[in-house]
Amino acid sequence: MSTLLKDKQAATTLKGAAPEPERVRQLSPTEREWKQKIYERLLKVLDLSLLGSLGEEAARNQVREVTGRLLVEESAPLSLAQRQFVTRRIEDEVLGHGPLEPLLADPTVSDILVNGPKQVYVERFGKLELTEVQFNDDAHLMNIIDRIVSAVGRRVDESSPMVDARLKDGSRVNVIIPPLALDGPMLSIRRFGVELLSVNDLIRLGTIDESLARVLNGIVHGRLNVVISGGTGTGKTTLLNILSAFVPENERIVTIEDSAELQLQQPHVVRLETRPPNIEGKGGVTQRDLVRNALRMRPDRIIVGEVRGAEALDMLQAMNTGHDGSLTTIHANSPRDALSRIETMVSMTGITFPIRALRAQMASAINVVLQIARDEDGRRRLVSLQEINGMEGDVITMSEIFTFERTGVDKEGNVLGKLRATGVMPSFQRRLARRGIELPPEVFAVHSAKR
Repeated sequence: MSTLLKDKQAATTLKGAAPEPERVRQLSPTEREWKQKIYERLLKVLDLSLLGSLGEEAARNQVREVTGRLLVEESAPLSLAQRQFVTRRIEDEVLGHGPLEPLLADPTVSDILVNGPKQVYVERFGKLELTEVQFNDDAHLMNIIDRIVSAVGRRVDESSPMVDARLKDGSRVNVIIPPLALDGPMLSIRRFGVELLSVNDLIRLGTIDESLARVLNGIVHGRLNVVISGGTGTGKTTLLNILSAFVPENERIVTIEDSAELQLQQPHVVRLETRPPNIEGKGGVTQRDLVRNALRMRPDRIIVGEVRGAEALDMLQAMNTGHDGSLTTIHANSPRDALSRIETMVSMTGITFPIRALRAQMASAINVVLQIARDEDGRRRLVSLQEINGMEGDVITMSEIFTFERTGVDKEGNVLGKLRATGVMPSFQRRLARRGIELPPEVFAVHSAKR
């Protein structure tokens, strides 16, 4: 079975059904009442400005000590375990992300979706579930949102009601607030696994076999230009991280992203991130600006986290002018749709190209398209590997080298199938052979892919 999952704990479910997640313990009504009472007193007696100058551990110790003293002074009718639990939640409120902290600490949670103060969903193992986590009100939720976005130099208010930001661990955050959001502030957090998946993990878990891993290694090491295509939440960034591990460590890599998500392990990586315009609408830096600038930075590889606008043209030109080995992702439902989307994004530049000339440039620039999908069982799968061959008339020709063959659904609702070779011999095999990368013909034989 071929599956691409977002974190290692989720990946372990390949061998069986997803484990039952532990329910996040919520404050009881009594604990909630005392937590609010002590929290309000704490804000009066604690110098928060001084607290900000301390290290995180020292600050937590200070909050813990003062909270414990206040609980004793108030003679709170709570057991020792309850006092410790309330103290921990007050620490999260003062220094962390409030009610979200238990979810952020849960390694099985891959997405956190806050639909206003009283409705929080999470995604576990590819499926959404409603949690019991709640905020006091809109103001409480906005306080946590302000803490998240201000930590990365962003702001969110009525004049700027949408923002993309990230947490310290690299998780991506999107916020949209009233008046654009009608039911209160909306917060979405796309989590990243603490322990990164590698190709060896995917082989061990049965996600791919050694033959396909060898092909992916050859494609990246041999400096072919790769586009990873898929829908939202299919694991495009995860696969991009995995493929980037094949880039030799002696190469200079420049990454370009709207919100920094990539976690490359090579020593020579230059990370660039876009910047939104300020309140006057000035000072914004787009991905297109960064792609152009990256060409002047002597990169061996350019990795664009996601192509979504006019930067597609500059990316194609870079691929066609000696910057081979580039990697990027794109939102699309199929490899053919990915090429159509690139055409559309190039048109966003305002420059008019003859359609044949544009497609010829695309066919020359892009070598391989990897399509990934998330099925109804919540699992992410590499479903197609296609090579771009060239042009026939006005049409870009493509050959499918590997395809996911779906055979059915088992009693638990898991999709059954296998990623198999189609028997088509890719033309990039000869190109890789000239670089000393040997991919024997049997790798692409129909019988080579394993269940």
